[in-house]
Amino acid sequence: MPQSTIQILLVEDDEDDVELTLHAFKKHRLANHIHVERDGAAALEFLFGSGSEGRPAWAGPRLIMLDLKLPLVDGLEVLRRLKSDERTRSIPVVVLTSSRAEPDIAEAYRLGVNSYIVKPVDFEKFTDVMQTLGAYWLLVNQPATLT
Repeated sequence: MPQSTIQILLVEDDEDDVELTLHAFKKHRLANHIHVERDGAAALEFLFGSGSEGRPAWAGPRLIMLDLKLPLVDGLEVLRRLKSDERTRSIPVVVLTSSRAEPDIAEAYRLGVNSYIVKPVDFEKFTDVMQTLGAYWLLVNQPATLT
C-alpha cells in the first residue's frame, strides 16, 4: 500500500482495542487504510523516521488516534512531539484512552490534542464512538493541507 493512502494512524498497544477499532471502521466503511503502531517509539519512527516505514509529513495520515498508556514512549510525549513539529502540527490527534485522570486530560489539551475520548468498555458503545469519530474526522472535518 502506498504511504500516501494512509487515512488513520492508530497508535495502540492493546490487541483487543486494535481489533475492535479496525472492526468498527470496517463495519461502517469509514476508512480503508489504517496503519497500526503498537508503541510510541514506533509511531514517531513511522511519522518522522528515515527507514522504510518513515513518512514525509506531506503524506501524513488525515487522523492520528493515540492511546496514552504506551510502551517505550508514552502517548503524551508522542503528542508533544507531534504538536511541536511544524510538519505534523496540523494533523488532528484524538486521544483514545482508558484514563479518566484529570492531569492526563489537562496535559493532553495543553499540548494541543484535538479531542480526548475515554474508551467505552461496552462493545456497542465502542462501535458507536468509532463510527461518530470516523464520520466526523474523515467525512465532515476539512483538514489543512500538509506541506
